[in-house]
Amino acid sequence: MSVAAVSKSPLADGEIQLSVKGVSKRFGGVRAVDSIDLDVRKGEILSVIGPNGAGKTSLLNMISGFYQPDTGSVTFEGHNITNARPSQIATYGVARTFQNIALFRGMTVLDNLMLGRHVHMKAGVLSSFIYWGLAQKEEIRNRARVEEIIDFLKLQDLRKQPTGSLAYGLQKRVELGRALALDPKVLLLDEPMGGMNQDEKEDMARYILDVNEEWGVTVVLIEHDMGVVMDISDEVVVLEQGRRIAGGTPDAVQRNPEVIRAYLGTSKSKGAV
Repeated sequence: MSVAAVSKSPLADGEIQLSVKGVSKRFGGVRAVDSIDLDVRKGEILSVIGPNGAGKTSLLNMISGFYQPDTGSVTFEGHNITNARPSQIATYGVARTFQNIALFRGMTVLDNLMLGRHVHMKAGVLSSFIYWGLAQKEEIRNRARVEEIIDFLKLQDLRKQPTGSLAYGLQKRVELGRALALDPKVLLLDEPMGGMNQDEKEDMARYILDVNEEWGVTVVLIEHDMGVVMDISDEVVVLEQGRRIAGGTPDAVQRNPEVIRAYLGTSKSKGAV
């Protein structure tokens, strides 16, 4: 498998790449996120877990620019992105998938992935009319990159299929591919294994590990499957009712009394997160 052409980061592995400081978000009278701090280090897989309604997706939405925090700040590789638009944050190298699949169902797998290359397309309208101009060179380069991702995700036989005709697990794989087409430095994954069977989950976990270990992409993962989380994460952060209640290695988090209480309602079942 060839190594992907991921955007280079000026940071060394282990340095803080993404920093969230004191972010809060209210919706009417409900505080979805309450003064959360989060540091993500380059090269790690950090999982954010918690019961439904804990604020996990709202946190990802603030990092990726879909929500603006009421308080606090978000910094990525020295850039203050607290109030930046999603398109601007994408140009810095932050890509994401969504809990609910957000593909263009009438478009092919190939075309959906080509859309993920939009931040790398520089040709203007005029050059698009000139066959041998910049537009053609960009098309060739971006198509080659997308074909690499199709091969990586084993979607070769499906490249011309409309995404709406694919099984749910394959649609989730295509959505991962579209995020990878950005060549991200940080990948935000919102329940990438939701609704999958066990075999599909194992495949997705392998892709995430390969992207992290072989391509050097930092991963922030929201996932409800605790077996997967504990197997592949370097660090786990736990939210409950919008607050951060714990964080650390998977082993440490599993033994944390606050985490056990949040998930099980008792401290007698220690280690059974």
